[in-house]
Amino acid sequence: MEMQSEGRIHFTKMTGSGNDFIIIDNRGGAIDADNCRDLVSRACRRKLSVGADGLILIENDPEVDFKWRFFNADGGEAEMCGNGARCAARFAHLQGIVSKPFMAFRTLAGIIEAEIREEKVKIRVTEPHSQELDLCLDAEGQTHCLHFINTGVPHVVIFQDKAAGLESADVFHLGRTFRHHPRFQPAGSNVNFAFVQDPHHVSVRTYERGVEDETLACGTGSIATALLASAKGLASSPVHVATRSGETLTIHFEAFSNQGAMQFRKIYLEGDAKVVYVAELWDETLRQ
Repeated sequence: MEMQSEGRIHFTKMTGSGNDFIIIDNRGGAIDADNCRDLVSRACRRKLSVGADGLILIENDPEVDFKWRFFNADGGEAEMCGNGARCAARFAHLQGIVSKPFMAFRTLAGIIEAEIREEKVKIRVTEPHSQELDLCLDAEGQTHCLHFINTGVPHVVIFQDKAAGLESADVFHLGRTFRHHPRFQPAGSNVNFAFVQDPHHVSVRTYERGVEDETLACGTGSIATALLASAKGLASSPVHVATRSGETLTIHFEAFSNQGAMQFRKIYLEGDAKVVYVAELWDETLRQ
């Protein structure tokens, strides 16, 4: 694999509300995006390498400002990541890839529009699909009532009756169980545990596939939670989502009824996208 100067990869580490990412300007094609699974998984290892929830490659696109290739920490490519999209947009602006504060870029989930507001980034995401309410599934010897929607990637949402229930939720084990549940195969699903404080404030904990653990935040999971809370009559736009990082994501959307079912359009995700540092990744940390 060809790398940048002397076997080193220049990158920017960014964080979006607790999700952290390695972002690389790959417009020159130094990294083979179709064969970089090992590079991604090794670079994303915590304590042994840079460490991140995912890695993003910025590449050329003939129709929009740029395209990205997004990879989860396990090296698998994913369709979409809300917090990663916000970081990618600010990275492109800071690097001069896109000079204007408004941009559009291609993901596997579709075209994402973004607006840069200093350290905050607001993105318009693609419309969700595959919404299912009130699914009753067995796991860990109990029947659980949950809901499903695809907001660029698949998400299960399990609402908790009390704030204490959210704090005590077994996010890792139960999240992993539903992530691999036969009902959501072959793609699997992210799993969110949520408590609705009032119609405009929700708290969320998320088990993310690809990371295979609870993360400090999840943009598409926050969107899924806000939309499903609205579909259940528990929330309305805007919804401020408190994440485990202590930061808040804001979800804006329009809800409308279509043949008796609640659907959504004009969906936006807003929050901080911050630079942590700029550095070079040496090839020696990518060796087995």
